[in-house]
Amino acid sequence: MKLEDKKILVFGAGKSGISAAKLLQRVGAFVILYDGNEAIDIGAFEDKLGSCKNIEAYFGQFPMDKLEEISLMILSPGIAIDNPFVEEVKDRGIPVWGEIELAYRYSKGKIIGITGTNGKTTTTSLVGDIMRTYYKDVYVVGNIGSPYTDIALDTREDSVIVIELSSFQLETIHEFKPDISVILNITPDHLNRHHTMENYIQLKKSITKKQDKNNLCILNYEDKETKSIGMDLDIPLVYYSSEEMLDNGLYLDGDNIFYKSGENVEEVCNVNELHVLGKHSYENIMAGVAVGRHMGIPMDLIHQAITSFKAVEHRIEYVETINGVCYYNDSKGTNPDASIKAVQAMKSPTILIAGGFDKGLEFDEWIKSFNDKVKCLVLMGATREKIADTARKYGFNNIVIVNDLREAVRISAQKAEDGDAVLLSPACASWGMFDNYEQRGKRFKEYVRELLK
Repeated sequence: MKLEDKKILVFGAGKSGISAAKLLQRVGAFVILYDGNEAIDIGAFEDKLGSCKNIEAYFGQFPMDKLEEISLMILSPGIAIDNPFVEEVKDRGIPVWGEIELAYRYSKGKIIGITGTNGKTTTTSLVGDIMRTYYKDVYVVGNIGSPYTDIALDTREDSVIVIELSSFQLETIHEFKPDISVILNITPDHLNRHHTMENYIQLKKSITKKQDKNNLCILNYEDKETKSIGMDLDIPLVYYSSEEMLDNGLYLDGDNIFYKSGENVEEVCNVNELHVLGKHSYENIMAGVAVGRHMGIPMDLIHQAITSFKAVEHRIEYVETINGVCYYNDSKGTNPDASIKAVQAMKSPTILIAGGFDKGLEFDEWIKSFNDKVKCLVLMGATREKIADTARKYGFNNIVIVNDLREAVRISAQKAEDGDAVLLSPACASWGMFDNYEQRGKRFKEYVRELLK
């Protein structure tokens, strides 16, 4: 679809929507921007628009007669595909794209798309670092923070674009076709939006739907859902495993990571050379190495990148050691499976701070994973009683209920002993208490450092 001189509706006035509006203006489309929040700060909105002028904007209610003029709607990822207004637009036969689809239609170069329930941001950052050792024009965008539409028109044929893709973003792709797709893992998450686990799995799988024999999908051999997806795909596949020595792919053998292709076996690294913790982190490293090798990057450059890489902010991020107690920020642990991995990565008796927005998930497997590692559970947010009830069901009774994160840090510090760890890994979203997991993580670090005063 050529968008020049067409009237395009952008639904959502956040970062993604404004970025999409700016791209649309650059390609000659007429933009109508709508946001259902009637109390939006108009001054802040205009500041974000910057040089993007002559936009027709509506807040609160949208004049439905305007839909007669619309050729296409760009939907921001924060808005569900089954939103009543979106349903009305679709019923009128108006195509609905997301920001990823829009950007894809205008970008050039090689595309690496990375999705999964956990580890997306870490792996996307790592792949970006690996790509920069060899390629000159590299972009790292998507759910990691910078919209794809920000850079799409600036890409070239020799560009490499690394995109972190959430299930929300995958709801609205159509022709999007990465040269390399990566599905890291799939465990229950966002079921309040996607309703069923099957819907969620199919969304993750959809990253491959336009790929063909000239493309590649990289999958986690140890995750039952990604392994099952691989059995259904008729495209080139590469697996990685933290448990099995694969005949073709990446695997962990003792403390060493190897890459096997045919009869050729390369030693990638010893995990003690890495600056990340836990088997899940080694899996992310293997996924990144697989991307690098299939992008033609020499192993010595890959080794340089992975041994220099440090954990991204808010993902088992070391904060401080105070009175012999190490504090770690895993605010990005927004579901039970992510928090399980963080707990497993701890090497000391751990006081765990958790709780937050209720996404309709269960916490049984998370509680059962504690073993003897978690010595105290400090709970906050909407899920605190639900988590406490689940913990008691499995005989875990050392629980403290708190009102907010500052109190959680203070109580944890009182209970911690020399040699312990305090870990913020909420197993829940931040909404209701914080704007996002980043804000939650930054506040945690502030409150920890207050203990030094």
